[in-house]
Amino acid sequence: MEARDLFHIYRETEVETVALRGANLDLRPGSWTSLMGPSGSGKSTLVHVLAGLLEPNGGSVMFHHQDVTRLSAAERARLRRTHIGLVLQRDNLHPLLDIAGNVALPLRLDGRGAGEARERVEELLDAVGLLDWQRHAAAELSGGEAQRVALAVALAPRPQVLLADEPTGELDETTAARVLDLLDELRARGGAAILTVTHNPQVAERAQQRLIMRDGVVVDDR
Repeated sequence: MEARDLFHIYRETEVETVALRGANLDLRPGSWTSLMGPSGSGKSTLVHVLAGLLEPNGGSVMFHHQDVTRLSAAERARLRRTHIGLVLQRDNLHPLLDIAGNVALPLRLDGRGAGEARERVEELLDAVGLLDWQRHAAAELSGGEAQRVALAVALAPRPQVLLADEPTGELDETTAARVLDLLDELRARGGAAILTVTHNPQVAERAQQRLIMRDGVVVDDR
């Protein structure tokens, strides 16, 4: 995935806030990139644009020779179901589905069989330590548990790119280490490109490329 010259402006009545000011980013297969920076620097906006949740005011996001920013909303949604895993800081889960149903949802929407979906759900929930919670509702989860389920949802279709905004923000140190090991396995075995947005230096240290975002622009961590 390659982002070039991304601009995004939030408009509220007569007030304009420039969140991205020509941001550039390269995510290569099998790479892990961490992105740090102060609140309000544009990190979450960049993730939303990369995932196709926001349409930028300028620039491009190339994924397999197609510009994600030029796709329809339905086409962008299909990319998120099949090739681009996404973990946001909140509102990751469908409130009317149990945990197993949430993890299985992208697989069933993509036409996978019930048996294949069930096997993948059990594999991922075991990996994040929630195998015995399959029938619990999303509303019953703590913030850390919901974050682990959100990661399982994002990993379900074996994405080629994983975009994770503060994936360990509500996890204790032991659970966070387990989640980071899972991400590293995804990168090493599956060849996925990973972007983690984080305030945690321990998360950033796991990445091969560490970047900083300031005033809507991505810069090297130096």
